[in-house]
Amino acid sequence: MINFKKRFLLGLLAALILVLGACGNNENTKSTNEETENANQENMDTEKESMDHSSSEEDMEGMDHSNMDMSSSGEVPEGLKEAENPTYPVGSKAVIQSDHMEGMKGAEATIVGAYDTTVYSISYTPTTGGEKVTNHKWVIHEELIDAGETPLEPGAEAKTEAYHMEGMEDATVVIDSAEETTVYMVDFTTTTGGEEVKNHKWVTESELSPVK
Repeated sequence: MINFKKRFLLGLLAALILVLGACGNNENTKSTNEETENANQENMDTEKESMDHSSSEEDMEGMDHSNMDMSSSGEVPEGLKEAENPTYPVGSKAVIQSDHMEGMKGAEATIVGAYDTTVYSISYTPTTGGEKVTNHKWVIHEELIDAGETPLEPGAEAKTEAYHMEGMEDATVVIDSAEETTVYMVDFTTTTGGEEVKNHKWVTESELSPVK
């Protein structure tokens, strides 16, 4: 009878040990699973952040005009014809609607020159090195080297003597778009830092609006 009780107690103790061990394993498994899920979530968040940052960089690719000289000497290329009857005559005021550079959109401009020409948006690799610039606005026909008199079509290549940005002069450019219009050289004060800009080249007629 005593042996039976001992065996019963020993069996009960063994079963209790197994149950406790199983609970401990379940807790460890649950903890491990939670740690794994947390690590996976952190990796996903990091990858998403990296993708968002990369996408933002791609959106901005070629659009950095931080090294652009917004002012100029006011000299214009040889052969550039003054507009006979521009919408915004020299000396008049207009509001800039383009946002090529920070502080430009919404600024009130004074027209200092108006010219009829073909204006191009271009892509090129700076002669000084660095990343390719895409859809730069604007270069006019008279700033292209040996381009002839006929306006170039999108996809055509040429060299430019324009020096609006570092590494642009003498660069080989690809024409992204072409438009015959009136372009303006303007004076304005930036809306962001109050910087005075003189003889800025170029703003197209469609990028200006009347002062209200």
